[in-house]
Amino acid sequence: MAKGTHDYQPDARNADIKISVNGELFARAEARVSVFDSGFVLGDGVWEGLRLHKGGLPFLDMHLDRLYQGAKAIDLDIGLTRAQLTERLLLVLRANHMRDHVHIRLMVTRGVKATPHQDPRFTLSSATVVIIPEYKEPLPATVEQGIRLFTVHVRRGAPDVQDPKLNSHSKLNDILACIQATKAGYDEALMLDPHGFVATCNSTHFFMVRKNEVWTSSGKYCLGGITRANVLRLCHAHGIAAHEKDFSLTDVYGADEAFVTGTFAGVVPVKEIDGRIIGMGTRGAMVARLQQLYMALVTEESAQGPQV
Repeated sequence: MAKGTHDYQPDARNADIKISVNGELFARAEARVSVFDSGFVLGDGVWEGLRLHKGGLPFLDMHLDRLYQGAKAIDLDIGLTRAQLTERLLLVLRANHMRDHVHIRLMVTRGVKATPHQDPRFTLSSATVVIIPEYKEPLPATVEQGIRLFTVHVRRGAPDVQDPKLNSHSKLNDILACIQATKAGYDEALMLDPHGFVATCNSTHFFMVRKNEVWTSSGKYCLGGITRANVLRLCHAHGIAAHEKDFSLTDVYGADEAFVTGTFAGVVPVKEIDGRIIGMGTRGAMVARLQQLYMALVTEESAQGPQV
């Protein structure tokens, strides 16, 4: 069984990568954070996943917007300006001589605590900033043949419980959803909102196609996805009707096509949901078109931002 959209072919070069921990470079086997770090103790932090494509970092501004907005919402001082954090990203990529086919995990936690307790006032240090770049590409079979989704009982919660807009280190609800889906023999989880409408997946955003129209959730109960936003932007730019709206599993089961989006794999077809074959069970014409449009946008955006 595939590991969803994040499955990849191991790359031997990753054994020798350098990882940035608070601006200092360490070999992979030597990179460490304290057992008293807020991220380890409590999942107290925010993070981003980015791509390095042809020497550039596509949609970097959008990712930094989300990171800094999330940090502000949880009253976390990253301790670096956007320019400083961008330079730190470039430094670790240059130190690894990387230019393409790289996935980057940028993690910021509240820092080291005096004792394992949730109160931020026990934090002793400045924020912990870790950057892990790896040579990682989605499997061609995933992008071409698609994945299978299973609707789980774990819901996306309301913002007054734990706001799903926060890309926080605390992802236990998504992990539980993923576990339920994989135990059922599927690749990823499809999650509903508190009202029973389709919200999102455990690690990607869900779309479907009905009569040449693209539908996705209202967005009220899911992360503000970067790839999701760019796919909607592409639809509007290329005359494809796209709607953010509430819809049920009944609508989903009758879809002509379905797909998910995420930074790592881009646009990935969905061939089956809860035992129902979607469309013909293969990548449809709309998904294929959006994959082409999205990769062209990635290439364009990569050339416009900072270069390694």
